[in-house]
Amino acid sequence: MSDTENYIPRFRSLYESDIRPALTKEFGYANPMMLPRLDKIVINMGVGDAVQDRKRLTSAVEELTAIAGQRPVVARARKSVASFKLREGMAIGCKVTLRRERMYEFLDRLVTIALPRLRDFRGLNGRSFDGNGNYALGLKEQIVFPEISYDQVDKIRGMDIVICTTARTNQEAKSLLARFGMPFVN
Repeated sequence: MSDTENYIPRFRSLYESDIRPALTKEFGYANPMMLPRLDKIVINMGVGDAVQDRKRLTSAVEELTAIAGQRPVVARARKSVASFKLREGMAIGCKVTLRRERMYEFLDRLVTIALPRLRDFRGLNGRSFDGNGNYALGLKEQIVFPEISYDQVDKIRGMDIVICTTARTNQEAKSLLARFGMPFVN
């Protein structure tokens, strides 16, 4: 058995040791299966200029692979739009779904490294929940992650990050994410 098989991410052990008992106390859950937990994190990077230059999509896939630690899936256009010179089936973005250890590792890097590196960052909007316990945020640039070298970036691209939880209400999900260190302002 190698060391990687026994490796437990820091945020996962934090959830098991500190967050679960705190949520049980806060919301008074009778059954441990009622506790909200992280389900998955989806990272989406739209590359609209890949219509003109396919190399842009290749670099976006490489950057997203470095950030997520897993190869993304290329998203293709479902419909043709003449005004955008877009045909059905053309590659226009990439997305990756993180679960288990990679999800906890990404959340750790997002909260402790990437968000504090944002310019003029005052905190995250606490109202960006969808009503079912999922939180969405957008980043304007990919260079806030330490895996991306600023010198090798061909274009600054943004990304959407959706954190899916098993919480049934926004309040439960916000409490869960705040205990992970998400800096909500309201």
